[in-house]
Amino acid sequence: MVEPVLLTEGISKSFGSVIACENVSLDLRPGEIHAVIGPNGAGKSTLISQICGTLKPDNGRIFLHGTDVSSQSVRERSLAGLARTFQISALAMEDTVLQNAVLGALGATGNPWKFLSEALPDPNYRENAELALKRVGLLDFKNHRTAELSHGQRRQLEVAIALTLNPSAFIMDEPMAGLGAEGSKRLTGILDEVRTEAPILLVEHDMDAVFALADRISVLVYGKIIATGTVDEIRNNPAVQEAYLGESK
Repeated sequence: MVEPVLLTEGISKSFGSVIACENVSLDLRPGEIHAVIGPNGAGKSTLISQICGTLKPDNGRIFLHGTDVSSQSVRERSLAGLARTFQISALAMEDTVLQNAVLGALGATGNPWKFLSEALPDPNYRENAELALKRVGLLDFKNHRTAELSHGQRRQLEVAIALTLNPSAFIMDEPMAGLGAEGSKRLTGILDEVRTEAPILLVEHDMDAVFALADRISVLVYGKIIATGTVDEIRNNPAVQEAYLGESK
């Protein structure tokens, strides 16, 4: 069996009497896209926050390349190869597209003391940033202010920034949010290529994108995984139909 890049082992999180995540175990294998779907309030954001380190699980453990990272900070996990894109953009809108990408490349070095003005002329940072921008189709926009980009292009920039981290695993939180059909199709194509560099744990409501991309799907309902399987297995699962897919038709 192929060793997973990322593994959660029975992680749980409660807020008072509300159980947001209960005994969740899943894995992410090399080269795959593993989608996590579920209705609003299912606990998807809580799950991601525990994996990335912004929330500490009450129970359970999280492994990255076999190393227990449960007690590591967000930054430590990032330096270990965990890259996250957010549901809501957190870009520096007044900076150029290239500046945003270079900031990502700078973060990958673990050197927070080097200023952007120093990093921009450095060919190593620029090369890494420009290569990432080229991969997502934004190299021609590198000197544009980020605020001038369309919503879809900003999503592409977020993926480029994640790529500059040279990650071993991506955590993507609803990257299709707010995109129209054309933008979603474009980003779907990009993510399909990105998986060859690092596997993706994808939380997404756009079921067309999920069904087009996912090798496996886990369904989260009321904080519990009720099913994990291939696209066809999830499509045809009666419990999933009742709990989630039936409402999204």
